[in-house]
Amino acid sequence: MKTALVSAMCAGAVLTATAQQPIFSSRVDAVRVDVLVKDRGQVVRGLGPQDFEVRDEGVLQEIDLVRLEQVPLNVVLGLDVSQSVNGERLDHLLTASNTLLDRLNGEDRAALLTFSHAVRLRQELTPDIPRVREALGAVVPQGQTSLVDGTSAAIALSGSDVGRSLLIVFSDGVDTSSFLSSDVVLQSARRADVVTYGVAVRSKINPKFLKELGELTGGSVFEIESTKDLSQTFLRILEEFRQRYLLSYTPRGVPSTGWHRLDVRLKGRRGTVSARAGYQAGR
Repeated sequence: MKTALVSAMCAGAVLTATAQQPIFSSRVDAVRVDVLVKDRGQVVRGLGPQDFEVRDEGVLQEIDLVRLEQVPLNVVLGLDVSQSVNGERLDHLLTASNTLLDRLNGEDRAALLTFSHAVRLRQELTPDIPRVREALGAVVPQGQTSLVDGTSAAIALSGSDVGRSLLIVFSDGVDTSSFLSSDVVLQSARRADVVTYGVAVRSKINPKFLKELGELTGGSVFEIESTKDLSQTFLRILEEFRQRYLLSYTPRGVPSTGWHRLDVRLKGRRGTVSARAGYQAGR
C-alpha cells in the first residue's frame, strides 16, 4: 500500500468511519469487555471472574475470564502530524512509535493513521511491523490539525473480529480544521469495540474530546509536559492495556438488538473499574 493517500480518499475514509460504525455483529454470541482495575493509582492484578459483576441493561450476567495471552493485539496509532509537530517534536513522536512497535508480539498487528488538515491512512492493520515502520519514516508535518476527523477514521480502522483493539491518539494542540462534530464521533466511539487512550501535550486548553473518548471506551487520557515524555507514555499505555482483564459473557435476559448499557463492578474488593459504556447488539 502506498504510504500516502490522496486527500479525496482520506476524506472518504473519514466519512466511512461515520457512516459505517463498528458494532457487535449479530453473528457473535459472546460479548467481550476490556476492564482495567486500579487501586490508589496502581493496577490491581490477580483477579478472577468471581471478583467481577457485569450487568447488561441492568440484568446480571454469568461471566468468564479470557486468558489474555490467547488474544493478539490490534494497535492503531492515530498521530497528529500538523505543522507544529516538526523538528524535535517529530523525532520524539517517531521514536515513541517505533519503541512501542518494538514491544509487540508475533501475533499482534499494528496500523498507522495520521492527521493534519487531511487524514491519511499510512498503513492498515498488519502483522508486518516493518511496513508500519516504513510508513512512519515517510511522515512530513504540515498544515493544521483535524483531531476529530482523524479520530473518526482511526476508530473505523480499529474494527476487527480478531484480537483486542487499542487506539492511541496523539495530538500536540487543539483541533483547527475538522469538519465532523465531536458529538458524532463520540457516538461512533461508544459503539466501537476499541479501547482508546489519548495523549496530549499539556496546555491551558482542556483536552475535553480526548477525555470523553477515553471515558466512553474504557480508556483514559495522558497529559504530558513535553513530547520528550512520549516514549515513556506510549509504553505505559501498552503495558497498562496488557494488564487489563478481558471479560466474556453470552447475553441472557436482554434484547438481541439495540444499544446495551453495561455496568461493571468489583465484588467485595476495593478498586476503580474502567470499562466501556456499552455495546450495540445486532445490526
